[in-house]
Amino acid sequence: MSNGSAKSSPRVTFASITPNNLGTVRKLNSVLFPIKYSDKFYKDILLPEVEDFCQLVYYNDIPVGTICCRLESKDDQHVLYLMTMGILAPYRSRKLGAQSLDHVLAAAAAHTKPKIDKIYLHVQVSNEDAKRFYERHGFKEVRIQKDYYKKIVPQDAWVLEKVFA
Repeated sequence: MSNGSAKSSPRVTFASITPNNLGTVRKLNSVLFPIKYSDKFYKDILLPEVEDFCQLVYYNDIPVGTICCRLESKDDQHVLYLMTMGILAPYRSRKLGAQSLDHVLAAAAAHTKPKIDKIYLHVQVSNEDAKRFYERHGFKEVRIQKDYYKKIVPQDAWVLEKVFA
């Protein structure tokens, strides 16, 4: 940077998932995850109540990742389940995952109707990096769920959660 050139910093932006960009989400998920998601999954991420929690991640206007959650009610609690979050390999290590997660956590913390009590997710027990990533963001391991994954090995998953104060 000593030559005085002002290099603009990369822009990270988010967009709600709509019928118009759903094809992009499908394509990204097929590359990012070893699981094929159902048509119901794609229908559910278009529901208005999850608009703030299902986002396409753009890096300099290029779609490079997705984050998809669903709202659940359990034992008089309103819970956000983080179903998927992924960033394309060439764009990792640029804090995009952290920004995506922070974006959704902020939306969840600000959500008042209903107030969201906690967020949780599953991580395959072989994926230490993902587990450490979520723990750095305040998630705690609450249990191991046996045979959570049907078609990939290992089949067990850590369940991680973060409670909103």
